[in-house]
Amino acid sequence: MADKTKIEWTEATWNPITGCSVTSPGCASCYAMLLAGTRLAGHPSRAGLTRDTKAGPVWTGEVRLNEGWLAQPLKWKRPRMIFVCAHADLFHENVPDAWIDRVFAVMALAPQHTFQVLTKRSPRMRAYMNDPATRDRIDAVMDEIAPAHWHTRELEDFGSWPLPHVWLGVSTEDQRRADERVPDLLATPAAVRWVSAEPLIEAVDFERITVRVPGEPGGFHHYVNALTGGVYDDENGTIDGAYGDAPSPRLAWVVVGGESGRGARAMHPQWARDIRDQCDRSGTAFFFKQWGLIAPLAGALPVNLAPPPGSLVAWPDGTVGGGSAAENGGEGVALFRAAKSLVGRLLDGVDHSAMPGPV
Repeated sequence: MADKTKIEWTEATWNPITGCSVTSPGCASCYAMLLAGTRLAGHPSRAGLTRDTKAGPVWTGEVRLNEGWLAQPLKWKRPRMIFVCAHADLFHENVPDAWIDRVFAVMALAPQHTFQVLTKRSPRMRAYMNDPATRDRIDAVMDEIAPAHWHTRELEDFGSWPLPHVWLGVSTEDQRRADERVPDLLATPAAVRWVSAEPLIEAVDFERITVRVPGEPGGFHHYVNALTGGVYDDENGTIDGAYGDAPSPRLAWVVVGGESGRGARAMHPQWARDIRDQCDRSGTAFFFKQWGLIAPLAGALPVNLAPPPGSLVAWPDGTVGGGSAAENGGEGVALFRAAKSLVGRLLDGVDHSAMPGPV
């Protein structure tokens, strides 16, 4: 846990739960997994949560509730943007509902902060947030952990459900995971819904993602677009801006970043540009976090023939690798391994640091 962090899109991290397991390709170079098995291996919050392998530390699937850190946000009086469970997944299959209830109870008691939750277990988050019993369980836990001057009896006193200062998001490193997780997110009650496309390891088209909304019995089904919130009628393709009496769910924020750390995979610049342009067309806040360990250096020359020594090439056909211009659709751009401090986080010379508002 840290009152400060180097993560560009937040201000602090809070780790009431630690531990996880590898569940999809985006986990391969997890910085939290590496730290838990190296520098923090002897810390009580991390000890035994990883096992050593030839490829480095790997999560065991064991998770841990760090009771001593649970109430930390209640002690932070200055409002902060807080990344929740930066070294875990709050909705991991081995995390009991009772632990999630405790985390949400603390968030409910600290409305001065904005909490950012990110998961790869979108079905679990969807089920938890839609469970009618969730609010009552959280309310009961609030009575147990909060001093009287912080707590009014009814959860409704802290605003509507879902909590207005809690942002819920999913990680989507490739198209398959975006197609799987974003519809779950759209079906999850949340004040702000967001996506972390980091590490971005292939092109992702968010504009093609919709969630199916059943119609009235005997009526037509509808499809809500992830970025625009537009509702499509599957009979005639018409679109409007809402479903029923309330605005339809949509993504408020997309964060994009390349991979860093050992074994980092290259992010094609066009993948990031395409998501930027998708967000621009829909009015979705776009945040470009980093290039990662492999990036086009400032002034890098176009590649017409074979890659320069020590480089990969981002080719116009959307691939990254070796070969030549003739084999890959024309002139490419050389990508080099370089420190983040050297390559910066500009995309086509622009700092993209937009933050969302409620939608």
